[in-house]
Amino acid sequence: MSSFQQARVDLGARLRRLREHRHLSGKELAKRVGWQASKVSRIENARQTATEEDVVAWAHAVHAGESVVDELVALAAGLHERSDAWRQRHRAGLAGLQENVKDVEARTRLFRVFEPGLVIGLLQTAEYARNIFSKVRRVASEPDEIDAAIRVRMQRQEILYDRSRTFRFVMPEAVLRYRLAPVDVMLGQLDRLLAVGTLPNVELGILPFDAELPAAPVDGFWIYDEGLVGVPTRTKDLMLRDPDDIAFYARAFDELSRSAVFGEDARAVVVHVIAGLIGHDEQSHPQSSA
Repeated sequence: MSSFQQARVDLGARLRRLREHRHLSGKELAKRVGWQASKVSRIENARQTATEEDVVAWAHAVHAGESVVDELVALAAGLHERSDAWRQRHRAGLAGLQENVKDVEARTRLFRVFEPGLVIGLLQTAEYARNIFSKVRRVASEPDEIDAAIRVRMQRQEILYDRSRTFRFVMPEAVLRYRLAPVDVMLGQLDRLLAVGTLPNVELGILPFDAELPAAPVDGFWIYDEGLVGVPTRTKDLMLRDPDDIAFYARAFDELSRSAVFGEDARAVVVHVIAGLIGHDEQSHPQSSA
């Protein structure tokens, strides 16, 4: 069972318990909210995804408290975000996914991003992105689809130049060294990091190899303002709205940031990696003497 289906089962069971606590039959609850009784059955048995409006009507019909209403609305919203993401992933492909992210970013003023495995999307060059899309295929992709996704990713980066927004990025030094693309592409990508790091609204943090870390840097995450966290996985992007989840990732970001270097120190790490990459490439491809 997928995580989406399991969440739908859990929500249906929670709604059933609320109904039964009030000693209502499915028909009686349906009559209170103006539905067909079959809709109550479908929701409780996870054959239909309850909307936010559905759970509000249900909660009011069983006289649930406001805290319960808020919890149910958050659960329903999360379900529909997962459902929409699944449909969009299969219908719209890579470019559609990039458009979805672009919409979320357009509503965000403060970005806090940690990425342990590759250069953060908003900082990628087109050629680096091409290599990533070609190698990390969560959706089967044709070359023209990759081209479309790259175009949208490059459009997303225009937001970096909006000084009304603040960006805080943290990556391990290892990300700068992973050979996810040819040397010339990696050099262009590292140069891009140096350039973006000079923007006044961008803080670029690097976790040096010798930094003591608060926890293993396993999962990447994006914190959008104070109300949403995106956690990319190999098969889906989890969108979390629960305040406890958001607080957890905010603390994790703060802890990682305290172990990172910023400003000139971060720039020095990137420059050092560039020098090492150039030196390694020259050793691998020595010029013949005349």
